Amino acid sequence: MRTFTRTLTVAGSVAAAIAVGGLTAAHAAGTTLSKGHVDVLDVEYAAGALELHVHDESVTPGVEYDPADVVIQALPASAYKVPTGDCYTHLGTAGSTVYRLPQVENTNLLWPGISGEHIGTGVFQNDKVQVKLTSVSGPGKITVYKNGLCPKNNRYYDSGDATLANTKNVTAGEHDHANWVFTKAGTYSATFEVSGTLTNGAKVGPTTATYTFQAG
Repeated sequence: MRTFTRTLTVAGSVAAAIAVGGLTAAHAAGTTLSKGHVDVLDVEYAAGALELHVHDESVTPGVEYDPADVVIQALPASAYKVPTGDCYTHLGTAGSTVYRLPQVENTNLLWPGISGEHIGTGVFQNDKVQVKLTSVSGPGKITVYKNGLCPKNNRYYDSGDATLANTKNVTAGEHDHANWVFTKAGTYSATFEVSGTLTNGAKVGPTTATYTFQAG
C-alpha cells in the first residue's frame, strides 16, 4: 500500500509557503515538475467541496500544489515516434514526433498519475466522481490513453476528438496511470472540472482547475 504525508496545498502565497516546513518562497512563485511520480489529477473531497490538486510524490514528504502554481513538463527526452496502424492515429501521422509522458515509469521523465485516494468510500454514488477535460489551448492537442491491444480505444481524454466524452470516472481510493501525449512542442493550457453526486442525491461541483503543460 502506498503511504504519504500530505502538506498544505501551495496556493500562490509567499506567506503560506514560508509557514509550511520544508517549503520555500520559490514554490509560491511557481514550480516546474519534470521528473518523478506526480499525481497530475489528484481529486480531493473536503468541507463539502471537490478540488483538484497536483500531488508531487517525488519528494518526501509529498507536496500538494494548486494547479495554477505549477508547470507540468514533458522534457525533450519524452519525444516519441507515432507507430504505424489505425490504433495510433489519435497521436498523429505515423512516424511523426510527439511528446509522451508514459504510463510505465521512466525515472528520467515525469510519471503522471490520476488519484482518488483522498475520496472516502461511501460518500459518492457508486464511489465515483467525474473529471472532465473541458478545454485545451496550445500548439497541438492533448490525449490521455491507456496501453492495450488498440490504444485509440482506451482514451480517457482527447482534445482533438469532439465525439469523445472526455470524462473519466475516478473511483474512491483509486490510483491510476496512463500515457499523456502532447502532439506538438510548446505550452498548453488545459482546464479540467470535477463533479459528483453524493449518496443522498445532492450534486457537488463542478469545480474547475486550469493546468499549464510544457512539451519539448
